[in-house]
Amino acid sequence: MKPDGEGEIQWREMLEDWYQKHGRELPWRETKDPYLIWISEVILQQTRVAQGLDYFRRFVERFPDVLSLAEAKEDEVLKYWQGLGYYSRARNLHAAARDIRDRFGGKFPETYEAVRSLKGIGEYTAAAICSFAWDQPYAVVDGNVYRVLSRVFGIDIPIDSPKGKKFFADFAGQLLDKNQPALYNQAIMDFGAVQCVPKSPACLFCPLRDRCVALATGQIDRLPVKEGKTVVKPRYFNYFHIRYGENCLLVQRTAKDIWQNLYEFPLLETDEDKGLEALVLLPEFKHLFENVGEIEIVAPGVSFKHILSHRIIYARFYEIKVEKLSTVLQRYLLVPEVSFEKYAVSRLMSLYWEQRENKI
Repeated sequence: MKPDGEGEIQWREMLEDWYQKHGRELPWRETKDPYLIWISEVILQQTRVAQGLDYFRRFVERFPDVLSLAEAKEDEVLKYWQGLGYYSRARNLHAAARDIRDRFGGKFPETYEAVRSLKGIGEYTAAAICSFAWDQPYAVVDGNVYRVLSRVFGIDIPIDSPKGKKFFADFAGQLLDKNQPALYNQAIMDFGAVQCVPKSPACLFCPLRDRCVALATGQIDRLPVKEGKTVVKPRYFNYFHIRYGENCLLVQRTAKDIWQNLYEFPLLETDEDKGLEALVLLPEFKHLFENVGEIEIVAPGVSFKHILSHRIIYARFYEIKVEKLSTVLQRYLLVPEVSFEKYAVSRLMSLYWEQRENKI
């Protein structure tokens, strides 16, 4: 069901009126700076506002504009992103900032096409930046918008299908308040985040309840529809916290894999969960600890289960003291343990370190 012209106007007015009364006060809504809007949108793509706010403030305090981000080293950018996950987004931010510096003279581009050309910026983020910074008539379509539109208008086209993405993009553009695109976009996004939430929405107090098809037909829990779920695969990581005196060994992940360019302990990945008794029999283990003198197992097998969007990591950490550094171990980065927190590491590594520090 699509609204007619008069229905579209009422729809916009109801959302915008709700937003004026219930919209959240957030720092990136108090600015028209496209850079700050960009940073906030990337942070919030996979992070709730309550969690993302402190990260946003910390990040923009260190990198207040495009040039400060462009001139920074990637290691530092990743360190300030630490805890947010999805580190490819931080690398894309960094690359895009350098592109803005080199291609646009350090000035954030002001057209949708130019913004869209920046690395890591898709249709949603470009629409958000252009509408919020310059009131350009581009409709945002994020998870909140999918949910509101599918429920209110009873649309059961899968939102993760090519057909669904095109339909919702076109429909959102039709409903957009082209006179106040920034206000409207903020309104519908906040409505989905605060009112029309994924589970147990407060339908009784919803201003759109009289026109909501999902409420009338008992489909609140069914909509929006997704075509399929991502297959989550398990991986088994065996980390060796190798200590040599007051130092430990780190290595930077360089492969095209999770946590690219972050630091971690020497790692042995196995195809199943293995205890230390099984690990010591593997050729890789023997190679790693060959010619290191006496070995002391300080803390064997501290376990973590770490869930990512498409992976479940089952990790074990073994704290091991070695008497000397072999040729193999000398290939790793020797770091004073007091300096560990200066390095950008995954949340998994950080969790291990926090637990260990609390025990000392």
